[in-house]
Amino acid sequence: MEEYGIDPREISLRYGILGAEPWSEALRVQLEERLGIDAVDIYGLSEVIGPGVANECREAKDGLHINEDHFLPEVIDPASGDPLPPGEYGELVFTSLTKEAFPVIRYRTGDIAALYPEPCSCGRTLVRMSRVKGRVDDMLVVRGINVFPSEVEYQLLKFKELAPHYQIVIDRGRALDRMEVWIEPAPATVAAWGRFDPGIAPAAELTNKTGNALAAALGIQVDIRLVEPGSIPRSEGKAVRVVDRRQIGV
Repeated sequence: MEEYGIDPREISLRYGILGAEPWSEALRVQLEERLGIDAVDIYGLSEVIGPGVANECREAKDGLHINEDHFLPEVIDPASGDPLPPGEYGELVFTSLTKEAFPVIRYRTGDIAALYPEPCSCGRTLVRMSRVKGRVDDMLVVRGINVFPSEVEYQLLKFKELAPHYQIVIDRGRALDRMEVWIEPAPATVAAWGRFDPGIAPAAELTNKTGNALAAALGIQVDIRLVEPGSIPRSEGKAVRVVDRRQIGV
């Protein structure tokens, strides 16, 4: 809309109920500021019911209310399967209580989240689940450090100079694994620079700032590659955020 000169705040959209893949609080802020909407998170699984297992309330936006009359939630240690206490992150597990024909018992979702049983400030008393932090099989181990793509996104979206598109590329270095993050400058950033050129001073400064922020947050050195706007692959389904060349032998 911005590229076509349309002011998003002039359209009639007021709410966004967004799901399908994890998104960060920083992305919520961008959506709400740029679209002029209330953006809330929804969670579901095709194996359980599809969308509608849990949803944030507009009033608090502080965790997703699980429909406990239909689903019994648990959080377990992904390795041992032992239940974890409220507030501790682990693998989300659901048992369906009212589903017929295809019920599930202690279904392991693969999603990393935490449960909060205390009542919400909106007044609802349903147990809440945190925003999904990532997936058990999405967790990257780079030089002994656990890295979730959602943590990378959280840091990148702090920079208004960047577009909300990125890709993480993990490769084998000569001795240690190498993590590279590809980022795109926002169209307004390129317009301010006058042209896209990773070698000019403001581009190099942005690359350096981004790399320092990720290194501080993740605890490992990250190489940043500033790429031309629109060059990071998009998809009609879930975005391909990670390319792990250690696994595919590239």
